[in-house]
Amino acid sequence: MKPRATVATETDRAADRATDPISDGGSRDSRSSDSNNTAGGRDSTRKPQAAARTRQAAGGITWRLRLRRDRTLILMTLPAIALLLIFNYIPLLGNIVAFQDYDVYDLGITGSPFVGFDNFTRIFEDYRFWQVLINTLVIFLTQLLLFFPIPIAIALLLNTIMSARVRAWVQAVVYLPHFFSWVLVVTVFQQMFGGAGLVAQWMREHGHEGFDLMTNASFFKFLVTAQAVWKDAGWGVIVFLAALAAVNTDLYEAAAVDGAGRWRRMWHVTLPALRPVIALLLVLRVGSALNLDFEQILLQRDQVGPGASEILDTYIWWTGIKTGDFGYAAAAGIFKGLFSVAMVLGANKVAHMLGEQGVYSKK
Repeated sequence: MKPRATVATETDRAADRATDPISDGGSRDSRSSDSNNTAGGRDSTRKPQAAARTRQAAGGITWRLRLRRDRTLILMTLPAIALLLIFNYIPLLGNIVAFQDYDVYDLGITGSPFVGFDNFTRIFEDYRFWQVLINTLVIFLTQLLLFFPIPIAIALLLNTIMSARVRAWVQAVVYLPHFFSWVLVVTVFQQMFGGAGLVAQWMREHGHEGFDLMTNASFFKFLVTAQAVWKDAGWGVIVFLAALAAVNTDLYEAAAVDGAGRWRRMWHVTLPALRPVIALLLVLRVGSALNLDFEQILLQRDQVGPGASEILDTYIWWTGIKTGDFGYAAAAGIFKGLFSVAMVLGANKVAHMLGEQGVYSKK
């Protein structure tokens, strides 16, 4: 035990500290000031780090950090970017020949004289060019009306098949012709529907007069549409099946509980789910109205004649490139590109009016 005097002394000191706030507060203030100075030095070094962490948390990281983070992906995309620049963007500089009297053999691009818009004037004054343009649009509209809905219908039919094995087999069979070249496709149709084809021979054997669809000029637009359907319908089916796979199955169950039959469920559940994809592909298809298959038409051009089979691409090839008039061909190519851009913008505007996003969203 401590003596009473010692206990009394400590009690008095505690009482003095309690009654003298100046001395005690001064000591606390001195300690707090020291700690604040130390903390202030630490804060000055931690502020940039805290700001960097705040930017990272908010998603606004610096470009150096992004470059370090994504350097592997950037290195992987460099070859693709190089190919895109070499084969897509650098050749755009060659469009200058559309404003020149271009001589590919002697003068070249640097020596050929400029003629302004003379090549474009020749295009607009060429009545044959407008006939070819109208013929191209007629073939496009025929394919749009007869070809575009077929992949949607096939996808809807495949979606109703319950067996996954049967669905995969049918999809593989429909998709297989996509890998065939146009030479093979035209050859198959020639062997089937030509003058000496299987159908014509069968009709002659049964006492009927044969026919030759491959040389029928009035039937040509339907012929090329049938060839496009057989070759590329399977490619479109994949896109629509992927969209159907994202449809929530609870919607079908709810519609079935409400008494909706199969057709009702397709009309009120399936087709609304496909509307964004249909609108997007339709806009892209309209934008490529003048981009029909050059090889397909060129292979059959001589059989039916240029009057029925000539499209813009074959006309440019025949009158521009084959005869050496590269300025005319370049001017026609620029016209084709501007026309396609206008078609995309117009179709996308219509998609916005119908409530769909199209190629880009409406701001």
